[in-house]
Amino acid sequence: MRGTARTVAVAAMSAVALLAAGCGSGDSGGDDTSAAGGKTGGEITVRGCNPENPLVPSNTTETCGGNVIDAIFSKLVHYDAETAKPTNDLAESIDTTDNQNFTVKLKQGRKFHDGTEIKAKNFVDAWNYAAYGPNGQSSGYFMEPIEGFGDTQCTGEGDDPCAGAGKAKADKLTGLKVVDDYTFTIKTSEKVSNLPVRLGYSAFSPLPDVFFTDPKAFGDKPVGSGPYKLDAWNKEQSIVLSKFADYSGDFGGKVDKITFKIYQQSDAAYNDVIANNLDITDEIPTSALIDEKYKQDLPDRNAEKETGVIQTVTFAPTKVDPNYADPKIRHAISMAIDRDTIVKQIFNGTRQPATGWVSPVVDGYKADQCGEWCKYDPAKAKALLQEAGGFKGDKITLSYNADAAHKDWTEATCNSIKQALGVDCVATGVVDFATFRTQIGERKMKGMFRTGWQMDYPSIENFLAPIFKTGASSNDGDYSNPEFDKLLGEAAAEQDAAAANSKYQQAEALLATDMPAIPMWYGKTTMGWSDKVTGVKITAFGTIDFTSVAVK
Repeated sequence: MRGTARTVAVAAMSAVALLAAGCGSGDSGGDDTSAAGGKTGGEITVRGCNPENPLVPSNTTETCGGNVIDAIFSKLVHYDAETAKPTNDLAESIDTTDNQNFTVKLKQGRKFHDGTEIKAKNFVDAWNYAAYGPNGQSSGYFMEPIEGFGDTQCTGEGDDPCAGAGKAKADKLTGLKVVDDYTFTIKTSEKVSNLPVRLGYSAFSPLPDVFFTDPKAFGDKPVGSGPYKLDAWNKEQSIVLSKFADYSGDFGGKVDKITFKIYQQSDAAYNDVIANNLDITDEIPTSALIDEKYKQDLPDRNAEKETGVIQTVTFAPTKVDPNYADPKIRHAISMAIDRDTIVKQIFNGTRQPATGWVSPVVDGYKADQCGEWCKYDPAKAKALLQEAGGFKGDKITLSYNADAAHKDWTEATCNSIKQALGVDCVATGVVDFATFRTQIGERKMKGMFRTGWQMDYPSIENFLAPIFKTGASSNDGDYSNPEFDKLLGEAAAEQDAAAANSKYQQAEALLATDMPAIPMWYGKTTMGWSDKVTGVKITAFGTIDFTSVAVK
């Protein structure tokens, strides 16, 4: 799902100086939680950022909005904070005998924040809305495995693909049926071995009846189903949540109120944590990572955990910028990036250089899928660029959202590319994440741009299909390879997990040939908190576990 908005602020030293100076030590290690305990009640503040879209689960594909969605919406499945293992939440059971026909039974008595009961129709209606092309939901792609998805899509071209003959044939998925108030069935077009695992992702959240009366108004003040409800969204300033009194699930939180304070720079949030003016920041600025300064600033108030997150650099679609169309040019740029030095000197070892496109924390990960293309070799990189006829543009560009701490590493990356290839490379900041993602989504972003991925569910498939499958919702580079798509389909049909993983690994290997995006590093999330809170835990997704955090 989520193109991450992981914000790390600008360090005091320039990226060029850091890349040359040799500052920093190794991996900081560390625990992934603070001490347990704390009282029930009270309120906390956490670092937030501007959501790209209104807060509708099926239209939220980034962490700024996703962190809020996850707190206010329950799903059929809940992922364990420590291991990401799925367990039933709203679902009483999810059964299948053939991996194609699934029966979902709901727990009775669970409520939306408006007091109405969560029923089978709330899932079926929500998923149909997400799938229907004219609704333009960015996570509608996740409904693709369900029978009838193709007929809900617009087939025209141009500015309005839903006009005239391109109009969708149906507004409902034939694979969804309401059996009774607490039972519905799912039929997929083909066998999907990991469908139950996927159903904890936010796009599969139920929606109350009130949503369908005014979806636009709902996005500004959503009525959720989770342990917290939204009280206020003060645009550009804060998002305020409070505990839902009638929540009867197993994953409620201890604190009564959570306020996401929206920051433009993460060093400002970090300084507020040090001063106890902010309770939790889920990002440590690069300036504080150098020599593990954050451990001195926040002794016993920090944690680090390997998470299902990857940072990549994506090439603009060829129609948008043909200068990067040749895979040899893409390979040359990748080989010109000194990942090891950047991770050591910019992030102080709190990242792991990537050797492929799948996070090591998920089952199915295979090391070194990128091969030589992800190994720093300036001589080979320059030779390969010359073999491709050289770079045709004026300069290589790498864009990033300026409200996050990507300035240092993008500048260091460009410096490495420039030194290796002899081509000017410029890191270019875009004002904020929402603007940045809008430019990418509207295919106005040229050159290269940073992309991050936080897993939606713990599966190798989640690092491949939503990002690189033809037409996928997060396929920012418009990558398309029929063989890649075919292997994904074959993997999804496999009954045996090992056989499925093998197919997914074969698909990932094709990315090395085409290089639609450059793997940079795998994520480790580092957090810090004030002396007012305890029980801070980092989930396997790199987010704050709101079930455990408490006021001292």
